[in-house]
Amino acid sequence: MPKYENRNLTMLTDFYELTMAGGYFENGFKDKIAYFDMFYRRNPDKGGFAIMAGVQQVVDYLKNLRFTDEDIDFLRTKGIFSEEFLDYLRDFRFSCDVWMVPEGTPIFPGEPIVTVRGPVIQAQFIETMILLTINHQSLIATKASRIVRASEGRAVMEFGSRRAQGADAAVYGARATYIGGCVGTACTIADREMGIPALGTMAHSWIQMFDSEEDAFRAYARRYPHACTLLVDTYNVLKSGIPNAIKIFNEELVPNGYRPAGIRIDSGDITYLSKKARKMLDDAGFPDCKICASNSLDEYIIKDMLLQGAKVDTFGVGERLITSASEPMFGGVYKLCGIEDEQGNIIPKIKISENVEKITTPCFKKIYRLYDQDTHKAIADVITLFDEVIDDSKPYEIFDPEHTWKRKTVDNFIAVELKKQYFKNGELIMEMPTLDAIKDYCRVALDTLWDEVKRFENPHEYYVDLSQKLWDVKHELLKKGK
Repeated sequence: MPKYENRNLTMLTDFYELTMAGGYFENGFKDKIAYFDMFYRRNPDKGGFAIMAGVQQVVDYLKNLRFTDEDIDFLRTKGIFSEEFLDYLRDFRFSCDVWMVPEGTPIFPGEPIVTVRGPVIQAQFIETMILLTINHQSLIATKASRIVRASEGRAVMEFGSRRAQGADAAVYGARATYIGGCVGTACTIADREMGIPALGTMAHSWIQMFDSEEDAFRAYARRYPHACTLLVDTYNVLKSGIPNAIKIFNEELVPNGYRPAGIRIDSGDITYLSKKARKMLDDAGFPDCKICASNSLDEYIIKDMLLQGAKVDTFGVGERLITSASEPMFGGVYKLCGIEDEQGNIIPKIKISENVEKITTPCFKKIYRLYDQDTHKAIADVITLFDEVIDDSKPYEIFDPEHTWKRKTVDNFIAVELKKQYFKNGELIMEMPTLDAIKDYCRVALDTLWDEVKRFENPHEYYVDLSQKLWDVKHELLKKGK
């Protein structure tokens, strides 16, 4: 893996993970097997789904999980941990089983997108990094998907590094936007480390450094004739920017056998300006010159621009993408769903709350996605007990777990298990895909969703149901109150 990934982030954890670990150790729970699920409760931006991302970084974290002597020395200074517990941490070796939904998969609220089974100290301890990694990248990948879909096939570039909340947010945010469909990023290190194409030309300061806009354009065209995109809004787009660009294209590029790559408009009424710019460029003999728009864009602005006839070929999207400014929190949680007794039987665990949304689903579980055999569209997801198998050779009844009278029998379908096992006894057993493969998979997976689910406003609710056996277990626990 690239060197950017090879960091030991073991101590990036909430302190209560350590106090609980110390308590488990002292109470004889060191080897107690527990099951934890990560899931989220609602889609960002009131959308119809989210995109799973961040799995690679969870894998990298778990592979590097170990306590250093410096970590142990620091924990000793807290004065609350026994030497026996610190010795346990010094010899710590990750030994859990981990299942995750692959990156690029559309996911839905309530689904156990990550499941961890193993000694409770270990399974509990990794909560923070699993959450912050999956929450962040899934949020940004989901936002990127919305913006890319709004662009209706036009390329979207991620331009938000300088607005990200820190270095990791810039790098991993760029990664997530690439999964979500962006063609590249302004973040150079993301290209070096992850192979995400780095894109960009100039800022307004380049224009201002020269005696005139024409001189600035000429210098850039001479230096980069093979990829000349000029920023035309430093002074006046229509009165100087476009005329000067056309002049330089004719004087510096065409005589030397080059064609202009494009112009970029970063301010003003971009819809209006792009229409005027397109006509000026076409009339000058440059119908192949692309128009790029930037400046605080998001899916709604892009959609409105295109509805109003904007002549934009590509979009550069910055802070509203890299921060998911409209809803900058994903809200995934990590909850205990079961433990094993001494005979290895799974004892389900549930969290009960007066807030119905916060009631958890117990048991060791898996997720099936049911696809229509004729349309290849996703019909519904079904969460089942881990040892259940949905037989797609015969009809299967699904029902709304909240309104159980809403039932439907599906046939002529294919049942696909979503979660894959990545770690067995702490060892990585999954061959990790390339980032380009994840991006391609995401594009194909999105095509399995009906357009109604992908609407920005009031999307159709995609059904996530419980199997009858799982529903029975959950409601028996609710009746018992534990």
